[in-house]
Amino acid sequence: METKNAHILITGANRGIGRAFAERMAEDKAHLILPLRTEDPELKKILLEKGAASVEISKLDLSDRLNIERFIEENKARDIDILFNNAGMLTGGLIEEQKIEEIYQLLQVNISALIHMTHGFLPQMLKRKKGKVINHASVSGYLYFPCASVYAASKAAVIAFTQSVELELKNTGVSTLCLVTPGVETRMYRDISNKYSKNLDVGFLKGMPVKEYADRIRYAIHEDVEFLKPTGFQGIGLLANKYARPLFNRYVMGKFKR
Repeated sequence: METKNAHILITGANRGIGRAFAERMAEDKAHLILPLRTEDPELKKILLEKGAASVEISKLDLSDRLNIERFIEENKARDIDILFNNAGMLTGGLIEEQKIEEIYQLLQVNISALIHMTHGFLPQMLKRKKGKVINHASVSGYLYFPCASVYAASKAAVIAFTQSVELELKNTGVSTLCLVTPGVETRMYRDISNKYSKNLDVGFLKGMPVKEYADRIRYAIHEDVEFLKPTGFQGIGLLANKYARPLFNRYVMGKFKR
């Protein structure tokens, strides 16, 4: 699918992977629709300077169902070529020590809001017989580390949801892309140490530059890849988890303490 001049809706575009991808799409002269939880007055200026055909920023709180419904109702008739459900939250630590309020909020943002946005914008894509839904999962959706229980559950749900919808969309002109995101140098990634390190040695985790991952997403869109999976150490981890689960568990438990 071509990204030049495409109309692209990106959640969570004010930082991290969403921000890097928005900047990459600006260079492709895309039309960017960016619903954000907090105002970012400089973002529009930056993206226009990078070449975006247009930039529209509005307010959207993905932790609020009624707020999502309002946003969809106001925008559902628009011609959206790509919906990138990028926004997400991270929790971490022993399950009994995680705050229950944060758990509920994470599940709302990481999976319920993602489903809600897909539900709202898919009908117009199907009507036009054109479009792509990108859902942001994670290697945590396959690799189940201690201290990542709730986050991993949310990302496994994203993978399952995307695979199911992918089958529903066969021969419709609309497709999906599931990002099985590895470690990427973002603020959320750096926060893993704060949330996990009390019980889990995370020194083995290595992140790639965020702009490099934005380029990989762009390539996956252009090539109509359905799953963007990691390479290198984390790609090997996926294979080890699939084919040698006991060995994977032994390695992980060697870095865990209660």
